[in-house]
Amino acid sequence: MDPVDPLKACIVQLSRFPGIGERTATRLVYWLLRQAPDVASAIGAALQALPAAMTKCGRCGNISAVDPCSLCEDVKRIGGILCVVERPQDVQAIEATGEYRGRYHVLGGAIAPLDGIGPDQLNISSLLHRVGPESIAEVLIATDPDVEGDATALYLTKLLKPLDIKVTRLAHGISVGTEIEYADRSSVARAIENRREL
Repeated sequence: MDPVDPLKACIVQLSRFPGIGERTATRLVYWLLRQAPDVASAIGAALQALPAAMTKCGRCGNISAVDPCSLCEDVKRIGGILCVVERPQDVQAIEATGEYRGRYHVLGGAIAPLDGIGPDQLNISSLLHRVGPESIAEVLIATDPDVEGDATALYLTKLLKPLDIKVTRLAHGISVGTEIEYADRSSVARAIENRREL
């Protein structure tokens, strides 16, 4: 039986990251080998501790080290508006603009029937449970401007409109087909400023 080559094993593991192919993984491994040994140890320790250190906020669904998360606990945030996003990364992208000061709700994805994801697999029922008790006057739907994001926005609009809530959607300052987490700050900021009612 051949012994496991640690170099190849590292390359294989790093290649599991999205957007990291074998060539980039190889470059990263050789970069690590040029660093002091404590660099690789610190990176490994941080990655190993991550799953146990993080949790889902019971209120908004964002990923956080505490429950409820700091955004839900922030008393300076505007309470009557709720921004609905697909992923925790989208919260980060919107926060980076500095344009939005309301609260968030993370769906955990978008409606994608071809992938077997329906409304029941998303964090939608807890969204509906937040509307009344939190006196939500506006729901800003910030799903991706793609087929799945549009389907999710339409579904949410049909659920929320009868509750006499203003439902808005990010304006298309973000190019169609672009995921919010990869959009530049000014595009996300313009999209928030120019949101429209659905």
